[in-house]
Amino acid sequence: MIGKLTGLAEQIEDGRCLIDVGGVGYVVFLSARSLSALPAPPARASLLIETQVREDAITLYGFIDSAERDWFRLLTTIQGVGSKVALAVLSALPPDKLASAIASADRAAITRAPGVGPKLAARLIAELRERIAAMPTGTSFAPVPILPATTTPTLAGDAISALTNLGYRRGEAEQAVATTLATLGPDTTLDALIRDGLRRLAR
Repeated sequence: MIGKLTGLAEQIEDGRCLIDVGGVGYVVFLSARSLSALPAPPARASLLIETQVREDAITLYGFIDSAERDWFRLLTTIQGVGSKVALAVLSALPPDKLASAIASADRAAITRAPGVGPKLAARLIAELRERIAAMPTGTSFAPVPILPATTTPTLAGDAISALTNLGYRRGEAEQAVATTLATLGPDTTLDALIRDGLRRLAR
Protein backbone atom coordinates (compact mmCIF):
# COMPACT_ATOMS: atom_id res chain seq x y z
CA MET A 1 0.00 0.00 0.00
CA ILE A 2 1.46 3.34 -1.08
CA GLY A 3 0.84 6.18 1.36
CA LYS A 4 3.20 8.88 0.10
CA LEU A 5 5.29 9.65 -2.97
CA THR A 6 8.20 12.07 -3.20
CA GLY A 7 9.92 12.49 -6.51
CA LEU A 8 10.16 14.48 -9.72
CA ALA A 9 6.87 15.78 -11.12
CA GLU A 10 7.52 15.30 -14.82
CA GLN A 11 4.12 15.71 -16.41
CA ILE A 12 1.01 17.54 -15.24
CA GLU A 13 -2.15 16.91 -17.23
CA ASP A 14 -5.85 17.44 -16.72
CA GLY A 15 -6.69 15.61 -13.50
CA ARG A 16 -3.41 13.74 -13.11
CA CYS A 17 0.35 13.95 -12.95
CA LEU A 18 3.36 11.68 -13.44
CA ILE A 19 5.77 11.39 -10.50
CA ASP A 20 9.18 9.83 -11.13
CA VAL A 21 10.44 8.10 -7.98
CA GLY A 22 13.81 6.46 -8.46
CA GLY A 23 13.22 5.88 -12.14
CA VAL A 24 9.69 4.51 -11.72
CA GLY A 25 6.88 6.71 -13.04
CA TYR A 26 3.65 6.75 -11.04
CA VAL A 27 0.45 8.14 -12.55
CA VAL A 28 -1.44 9.94 -9.78
CA PHE A 29 -4.95 11.42 -10.02
CA LEU A 30 -5.52 14.69 -8.16
CA SER A 31 -8.09 17.41 -7.55
CA ALA A 32 -7.69 20.73 -9.34
CA ARG A 33 -6.60 22.25 -6.02
CA SER A 34 -3.76 19.79 -5.49
CA LEU A 35 -2.70 19.99 -9.13
CA SER A 36 -2.46 23.78 -8.96
CA ALA A 37 -0.25 23.49 -5.86
CA LEU A 38 2.35 21.37 -7.63
CA PRO A 39 5.51 23.10 -8.85
CA ALA A 40 5.99 23.53 -12.60
CA PRO A 41 7.68 20.42 -14.02
CA PRO A 42 10.28 19.20 -13.86
CA ALA A 43 10.44 19.81 -10.11
CA ARG A 44 10.52 17.83 -6.89
CA ALA A 45 7.10 17.24 -5.37
CA SER A 46 5.62 15.31 -2.47
CA LEU A 47 2.08 13.93 -2.34
CA LEU A 48 0.05 11.97 0.17
CA ILE A 49 -1.41 8.95 -1.58
CA GLU A 50 -4.61 6.95 -1.28
CA THR A 51 -4.19 3.60 -3.02
CA GLN A 52 -7.21 1.78 -4.40
CA VAL A 53 -6.70 -1.83 -5.43
CA ARG A 54 -9.20 -3.59 -7.68
CA GLU A 55 -9.10 -6.76 -9.72
CA ASP A 56 -8.25 -4.94 -12.93
CA ALA A 57 -6.27 -1.93 -11.70
CA ILE A 58 -4.27 -0.25 -8.95
CA THR A 59 -5.13 3.45 -8.88
CA LEU A 60 -3.29 6.18 -6.98
CA TYR A 61 -5.00 9.36 -5.77
CA GLY A 62 -2.79 12.19 -4.57
CA PHE A 63 -3.33 15.05 -2.15
CA ILE A 64 -1.30 18.10 -1.30
CA ASP A 65 -2.33 17.90 2.38
CA SER A 66 -3.94 15.52 4.87
CA ALA A 67 -7.14 17.59 5.11
CA GLU A 68 -8.02 16.93 1.49
CA ARG A 69 -7.06 13.27 1.77
CA ASP A 70 -9.29 12.79 4.83
CA TRP A 71 -12.22 14.46 3.07
CA PHE A 72 -11.67 12.22 0.06
CA ARG A 73 -11.87 9.17 2.32
CA LEU A 74 -15.04 10.49 3.96
CA LEU A 75 -16.75 11.37 0.69
CA THR A 76 -16.14 7.94 -0.80
CA THR A 77 -18.04 6.32 2.08
CA ILE A 78 -21.25 7.92 0.79
CA GLN A 79 -23.40 5.90 -1.59
CA GLY A 80 -23.12 7.26 -5.10
CA VAL A 81 -19.78 8.97 -4.51
CA GLY A 82 -16.89 7.21 -6.21
CA SER A 83 -13.31 8.39 -6.38
CA LYS A 84 -13.91 10.46 -9.52
CA VAL A 85 -16.87 12.30 -8.00
CA ALA A 86 -15.00 12.83 -4.71
CA LEU A 87 -12.14 14.51 -6.60
CA ALA A 88 -14.66 16.61 -8.53
CA VAL A 89 -16.23 17.79 -5.27
CA LEU A 90 -12.82 18.67 -3.82
CA SER A 91 -11.90 20.46 -7.04
CA ALA A 92 -15.02 22.63 -6.79
CA LEU A 93 -14.86 23.08 -3.01
CA PRO A 94 -11.66 22.87 -0.92
CA PRO A 95 -12.10 21.36 2.57
CA ASP A 96 -13.02 24.61 4.34
CA LYS A 97 -15.61 25.60 1.72
CA LEU A 98 -17.01 22.07 1.62
CA ALA A 99 -17.46 22.07 5.40
CA SER A 100 -19.24 25.42 5.19
CA ALA A 101 -21.50 24.24 2.38
CA ILE A 102 -22.52 21.13 4.30
CA ALA A 103 -23.04 23.03 7.55
CA SER A 104 -25.23 25.65 5.86
CA ALA A 105 -27.06 23.07 3.71
CA ASP A 106 -25.96 24.90 0.57
CA ARG A 107 -26.90 22.40 -2.13
CA ALA A 108 -26.22 24.92 -4.89
CA ALA A 109 -22.56 25.15 -3.92
CA ILE A 110 -22.13 21.37 -3.83
CA THR A 111 -23.84 20.83 -7.18
CA ARG A 112 -21.18 22.98 -8.83
CA ALA A 113 -19.06 19.83 -8.81
CA PRO A 114 -19.41 17.82 -12.06
CA GLY A 115 -21.42 14.66 -11.49
CA VAL A 116 -23.20 15.94 -8.39
CA GLY A 117 -26.91 16.60 -8.80
CA PRO A 118 -29.42 17.97 -6.26
CA LYS A 119 -30.28 14.51 -4.89
CA LEU A 120 -26.66 13.55 -4.27
CA ALA A 121 -25.94 16.97 -2.78
CA ALA A 122 -28.87 16.51 -0.39
CA ARG A 123 -27.54 13.08 0.59
CA LEU A 124 -24.08 14.48 1.29
CA ILE A 125 -25.57 17.17 3.52
CA ALA A 126 -27.84 14.73 5.37
CA GLU A 127 -25.15 12.11 5.97
CA LEU A 128 -22.16 14.36 6.66
CA ARG A 129 -23.53 17.33 8.61
CA GLU A 130 -23.10 15.53 11.94
CA ARG A 131 -19.58 14.41 11.05
CA ILE A 132 -17.94 17.59 9.81
CA ALA A 133 -17.02 18.87 13.28
CA ALA A 134 -14.36 16.17 13.50
CA MET A 135 -13.01 16.82 10.01
CA PRO A 136 -9.96 18.96 9.21
CA THR A 137 -10.49 22.01 7.02
CA GLY A 138 -6.95 22.86 6.06
CA THR A 139 -7.42 26.41 7.36
CA SER A 140 -7.50 28.21 10.69
CA PHE A 141 -11.06 29.49 10.36
CA ALA A 142 -13.47 29.00 13.25
CA PRO A 143 -15.65 25.87 13.16
CA VAL A 144 -18.92 26.49 11.35
CA PRO A 145 -22.07 25.88 13.43
CA ILE A 146 -24.26 23.12 11.99
CA LEU A 147 -27.69 24.19 10.83
CA PRO A 148 -30.67 22.55 12.58
CA ALA A 149 -31.77 19.43 10.69
CA THR A 150 -35.28 20.87 10.21
CA THR A 151 -34.03 24.01 8.49
CA THR A 152 -34.94 24.19 4.83
CA PRO A 153 -31.95 24.71 2.52
CA THR A 154 -33.94 27.42 0.69
CA LEU A 155 -34.28 29.58 3.80
CA ALA A 156 -30.56 29.41 4.61
CA GLY A 157 -29.58 29.79 0.97
CA ASP A 158 -31.78 32.85 0.47
CA ALA A 159 -30.36 34.50 3.59
CA ILE A 160 -26.78 33.74 2.56
CA SER A 161 -27.46 35.08 -0.93
CA ALA A 162 -28.90 38.29 0.48
CA LEU A 163 -25.88 38.86 2.72
CA THR A 164 -23.37 38.18 -0.04
CA ASN A 165 -25.26 40.59 -2.31
CA LEU A 166 -24.69 43.21 0.37
CA GLY A 167 -20.93 42.73 0.00
CA TYR A 168 -20.09 40.19 2.71
CA ARG A 169 -17.85 37.21 1.90
CA ARG A 170 -19.69 33.94 1.45
CA GLY A 171 -17.87 32.19 4.30
CA GLU A 172 -18.76 35.02 6.70
CA ALA A 173 -22.38 34.97 5.57
CA GLU A 174 -22.65 31.19 5.95
CA GLN A 175 -21.30 31.27 9.50
CA ALA A 176 -23.55 34.18 10.49
CA VAL A 177 -26.64 32.44 9.10
CA ALA A 178 -25.78 29.12 10.76
CA THR A 179 -25.21 30.82 14.13
CA THR A 180 -28.44 32.81 13.82
CA LEU A 181 -30.49 29.72 12.97
CA ALA A 182 -29.03 27.89 15.94
CA THR A 183 -30.14 30.81 18.13
CA LEU A 184 -33.54 31.68 16.64
CA GLY A 185 -34.57 28.19 15.60
CA PRO A 186 -35.66 26.78 12.23
CA ASP A 187 -39.10 28.45 12.38
CA THR A 188 -37.63 31.95 12.07
CA THR A 189 -38.52 34.12 9.08
CA LEU A 190 -36.17 35.10 6.28
CA ASP A 191 -36.41 38.76 7.29
CA ALA A 192 -35.43 38.00 10.89
CA LEU A 193 -32.64 35.73 9.70
CA ILE A 194 -31.14 38.45 7.50
CA ARG A 195 -31.49 41.18 10.16
CA ASP A 196 -29.81 39.07 12.83
CA GLY A 197 -27.14 37.94 10.38
CA LEU A 198 -26.36 41.58 9.59
CA ARG A 199 -26.12 42.36 13.27
CA ARG A 200 -23.58 39.57 13.79
CA LEU A 201 -21.55 40.57 10.75
CA ALA A 202 -21.49 44.19 11.86
CA ARG A 203 -19.55 43.14 14.94
